[in-house]
Amino acid sequence: MGKTAYKANLDNTLALDDYFGNPHKQFRSIHVAGTNGKGSVSHILASILQEAGFKVGLYTSPHLKDFRERIKINGSEIPEKSVVDFVGNNMGIIEKIKPSFFEMTVAMAFYYFAEKKVDVAVVEV
Repeated sequence: MGKTAYKANLDNTLALDDYFGNPHKQFRSIHVAGTNGKGSVSHILASILQEAGFKVGLYTSPHLKDFRERIKINGSEIPEKSVVDFVGNNMGIIEKIKPSFFEMTVAMAFYYFAEKKVDVAVVEV
């Protein structure tokens, strides 16, 4: 939390990326950045792409009620079992590098999107 959560570099992100075999390279991505409207733009883009026939991953933050709102495929939240399995199966790397909440959440999203073979991911950053 706070100052202890801040990471001045991408070391943990790159370590997780390597550990999971660069899952972000298995699908196309659209990154949505800026100050205002990222969530709305991300959801609209995901809806348009889904209507066009693509299998679409959507990563947003923050969540309102349930953590699983952050990671969706075609509008469906990541199953609770997938979240539990991801953490349980990867405790070794998590304990070793101690990623921030954000770093672990992004890794989980990219891993899930690759595992489920999305065509494109809309990623709010």
